Amino acid sequence: MRVVIDTNVLVSGILFGEPPRQVLRLAAQGRISSVTSPALLREAEDVLLRPKFGLRPEQAVRIVALFRETSSIVTPSPRVSAIRCDPADNRVLEAAEAASADLIVSGDSHLLDLACWQGIRIVSPAACVQDLERLRKGSG
Repeated sequence: MRVVIDTNVLVSGILFGEPPRQVLRLAAQGRISSVTSPALLREAEDVLLRPKFGLRPEQAVRIVALFRETSSIVTPSPRVSAIRCDPADNRVLEAAEAASADLIVSGDSHLLDLACWQGIRIVSPAACVQDLERLRKGSG
């Protein structure tokens, strides 16, 4: 399953815990295939460098490097403008479209309100974990 993990899930999983951390664990274990883009990686580094998180620059760089190493990188070409009130959220949709993703995992209400875009489901980290657990139990 190809999954675009939104920046807010990455940051929450690293700094705050479950269920976003479970999504990152699933990606690290190879149970889901994480996909990202250069724009999302830049955003992740910018967010992690915010003083309120208290990370040193080298920590933020290492976190993003690890995410880059454990993710497939796509380079979206067409610009998307599905979310007008927060255009930065469109970068997630662009990555998902370029990756032919099955799922977007996000905690962002603008994305979650879409529920589905171009046939790609958009779910919260908790819903992602629950769905994968149901699939695992159904196949075992």
